Amino acid sequence: MKNTKTQTTTRTLADLYRAMDRQNAVTITYFDEDGTESIRTIEPYDIRTTKSGLIQIRAMCRLRGEARSFYLHRIVSYTCHRISFVLDRPEATTPDRSGIVVRSMNAFIAYELERDTIAAAYRGRVGLAA
Repeated sequence: MKNTKTQTTTRTLADLYRAMDRQNAVTITYFDEDGTESIRTIEPYDIRTTKSGLIQIRAMCRLRGEARSFYLHRIVSYTCHRISFVLDRPEATTPDRSGIVVRSMNAFIAYELERDTIAAAYRGRVGLAA
């Protein structure tokens, strides 16, 4: 078991990305928002940065059997396993909950660029109420 306080965030992320790429489960010791410690075996499928700058791991939780979010700063320790994923993760969707179908890498890149352009345009239109 690796303790996150004794290594860099980069090392922890590298291990999680490796587990995600190899589709290997990871057992984490995690503190919830209320400070409750829990041990979960997860199947990570996405690592994101939130608007506030926190690193979020999206994963299938074997305890709950559904997709969950875990924040990197709340993970106390982890173990990467050789056991493979067993849970089906949810399909990627758009904000209106329609499915995303990607037929090629070029289509995926075009989708991501379009999504970023729409988000940037939206941020420009949103203002503070007077």
